[in-house]
Amino acid sequence: MMISTKGRYVLRVLADLAEHSTGEYIPMKDIAERQELSLKYVEKIMPALTKQKMVDGLHGKGGGYKLNRPPEEYRVGDILRLTEGTLAPVQCLEDGSSACPRASRCRTLGMWERFNKLTNEFFDSISLADLIGGDDGNDYVI
Repeated sequence: MMISTKGRYVLRVLADLAEHSTGEYIPMKDIAERQELSLKYVEKIMPALTKQKMVDGLHGKGGGYKLNRPPEEYRVGDILRLTEGTLAPVQCLEDGSSACPRASRCRTLGMWERFNKLTNEFFDSISLADLIGGDDGNDYVI
């Protein structure tokens, strides 16, 4: 499994919003500068985050973006599934996939199922608050 650039950048943007949250809207250019991202790229991903109700956006003077709930309520797993579509390591474990005719005799299926479970549980155990907190001894670099 490879997390896309979009997935990594969305995590960086959301972590930036969490870290700089004052209750006010944060301009995209400020986020782009701090994260060393192209403003054009940030302009592409922010409307999608607004549409998915991950952030609130306001146009015009004093506008920008802000989180619409506490950072503790944002799970990295949810964010990655939003951007990546799935975290499944193989096609047969993707949501909505048709049953594999070989499933009953597949010698690797159990391994893939365990890996999928571990991956989802791992990412679901990390919040935006964890990413910006730094108190737990983990250094998450996105």
